[in-house]
Amino acid sequence: MRYNAGADGRVHLPKLLGIYERELNGCFEQACALNFPLVIDVGAAEGYYAVGMALRNPKARVIAFEAESKSRVALGEKARLNNVESRVEICGKCEPEDLKRALMGTQRPFLICDVEGYEAVLLNPAAVLPLRRAFILVELHEFIERGITEKIRERFVATHKIAQIWQQERTIADFPFKDFYMRWLPESYLHWAVSESRPERMSWFWMKPIHATA
Repeated sequence: MRYNAGADGRVHLPKLLGIYERELNGCFEQACALNFPLVIDVGAAEGYYAVGMALRNPKARVIAFEAESKSRVALGEKARLNNVESRVEICGKCEPEDLKRALMGTQRPFLICDVEGYEAVLLNPAAVLPLRRAFILVELHEFIERGITEKIRERFVATHKIAQIWQQERTIADFPFKDFYMRWLPESYLHWAVSESRPERMSWFWMKPIHATA
């Protein structure tokens, strides 16, 4: 992926180093192997996953929801840099009705959700019925709303196989370049370079519909 300079002030270096949210690599490899016709990224920021999935899945349509206008501009620039702008639709803030419309008509959608606690509102299959057939990867923000993990689990346990993935500790061993020049970098810089600056240990749910054909 070609990355536009200065597009993202949040955990920029881990993304450039290719180690950002490395715990999810297996989930994304599974998702790419399933060849989803539709990928929806809610909380898409500057497009790390939206553009990345468009590149990895050349037949997929991608809908990227992002509330911040500055991030939407960066997302559009990144889509153009990577020649996927014709397949990446950029939208503003996502509400339940927006998500419902986006999911309608697709039998095997893949939903990526990172919305800083708003998952409690969006991920409600009673209000957004098509969620019952969606593959979902959601970051859980317990530090914003305590109990949100179990709330989401209870909503989907009857329709989905749910795997919880926990954030792993970051150390200087995660820095991907091992050469002579690395010896001259202070350890404080290496720790900073690999850090994702999370307020507490985070986790994700990787949820696959129980009756999915693939």
